Amino acid sequence: MALEGWSVKKVDRREVRDFIERWHYSGSINGCIADFCYALLDSEGKMKGAMFYGRMATANQWKRFSDKPDNVIELRRLCCVDETPRNAESFFIGRSLRLLKKDWGSGVVVSYADKEYGHGGTIYKASNFEMVGEIKGARVIMFGGKRYHDKTIRTKYKGKLKPFAKRIKEALDTGEAFYKTTKGKFTYARNI
Repeated sequence: MALEGWSVKKVDRREVRDFIERWHYSGSINGCIADFCYALLDSEGKMKGAMFYGRMATANQWKRFSDKPDNVIELRRLCCVDETPRNAESFFIGRSLRLLKKDWGSGVVVSYADKEYGHGGTIYKASNFEMVGEIKGARVIMFGGKRYHDKTIRTKYKGKLKPFAKRIKEALDTGEAFYKTTKGKFTYARNI
């Protein structure tokens, strides 16, 4: 299986949502800002990968990489189906970065390799990203086989706690959900 005839195109968030929720290890795009979404298409035009870039998840995190927030973007989600050819991810990243430069401009692209899932950043290294640091483990909530950021239980809409936030809070009280500290992440960055 080769990548001949494969392509990458810009798409809407709704076009990649279900794909990412099925194939990404997190199983979710909830709470993610997706400013630029891309699909990896095989030679027959079938989606074999999906990714999106967006503003950084944590407030003021951009300050580690630039003097202006508009100069930093994060590769928030990236996934491919299991049977993609060798080097499909680095092909996908490379092509998406070319499109991103046209769509967004120049700046710093940041991504993370999650040690909790055994990720070391091999695809980022292959795509000319540089490891620029490591983030210690974070406290997350485990609920229904998924992990949620601790701020989930404080998520409000129009001044009221969201129903899902209430549900997770109740699950913490009953023991159905619990806190866990993750193993941390490697931080990678690349200028485009």
